[in-house]
Amino acid sequence: MIDQMTASLARIRFVLVETTHTGNIGAVARAMKTMGLSRLELVAPRQLPDAEALARASGADDLLEHAGIHETLVDALAGCRFVIGASARLRTIEWPLLEPPECAQRLLDESAGGDVALVLGRESSGLTNTELARCHALVHIPTNPDFSSLNVAAAAQVLAYEIRRTARAEQGERLTDQPRDLATAEEMEGFYGHLTETLFAIRFGDPEQSHKLMRRLRRLFNRARPDRVELNILRGILSAAQGGKTARCDAER
Repeated sequence: MIDQMTASLARIRFVLVETTHTGNIGAVARAMKTMGLSRLELVAPRQLPDAEALARASGADDLLEHAGIHETLVDALAGCRFVIGASARLRTIEWPLLEPPECAQRLLDESAGGDVALVLGRESSGLTNTELARCHALVHIPTNPDFSSLNVAAAAQVLAYEIRRTARAEQGERLTDQPRDLATAEEMEGFYGHLTETLFAIRFGDPEQSHKLMRRLRRLFNRARPDRVELNILRGILSAAQGGKTARCDAER
């Protein structure tokens, strides 16, 4: 069964207009596939994807194989209900202007009702005003104003990442470590008792004035939230300190 994020991403087209270098087509395909996007449309490319495109795709060959080839932008956008054009410079014409996170959100929102498209223009000159007029909004990546040149594949990677990041956030998906078998409150109390005994045994702390020290140590270990293996290591160290012998650590067996 296809999950909601996969279905949404499948309705987002990346449209490249009159791309000059086939390597850029391959690099865009790679950028898309790493983020789960699969719909690549090419408008009047100077050359069809070749060996260089395959090399730059680095395994995203299927996107190149299934890429649509169109004579005009109108053809490439057929069936799309919402279109955003990428612009390397701010335009004087009053188009709604979005930053990448807003662009991603709009594309995903609109994709709930059908196909949408993100259009990237020529390497040298971007999109013409006529082509921009076919877009509902523009997206601009805020680069360093002293060096704002951004390769089309790099721009595609930034925007593809934002789309996936937004889609993951909507699903509540996040990077997490493997679940840890945390020590229980009872086990921690046993450790704190063992720690107190050991500190007295090695004469680190005065039984009459140790409450403040133990409160600080409790805060330290409560922040750390050790798991059971880690607690076993700590108690092994305490036992060794008390008995002056090497304690066996179950975590190392």
